[in-house]
Amino acid sequence: MHLWYLAMLVGSLFAMGLCDFRWKLTFFQHPKRAAAIIGGMLIGFLLWDAAGIATGVFFRGDSPYMTGIELFPEMPLEEPIFLIFLTYLTLNLTGLMRLLVTPWDELNPPATRSDSAQPGRVVQ
Repeated sequence: MHLWYLAMLVGSLFAMGLCDFRWKLTFFQHPKRAAAIIGGMLIGFLLWDAAGIATGVFFRGDSPYMTGIELFPEMPLEEPIFLIFLTYLTLNLTGLMRLLVTPWDELNPPATRSDSAQPGRVVQ
């Protein structure tokens, strides 16, 4: 039971990876950009968490579903994985919205035209 939350996070990350692979939403569209965004946001969120822990605003709650492993005082192992999940989810949703609002012709440009398909030429 103590690995349940971690397993759900990893499973959710895997499912988002499958969606990303299928529709080329984030990493399978621009891998370097996606890695840089996730890495930068992870650092920013961890600094935010550190400030919250230092001021006593954030603390690790007790739950039978968490591993109980702390990376730092009051920083559970699951926290960075959740932050990666949160950022990846946001990037995937942004990529999905891009797909939904971009016209099909812009996403799939026509193949190179042959001589018979040039404008103005009638093909019978």
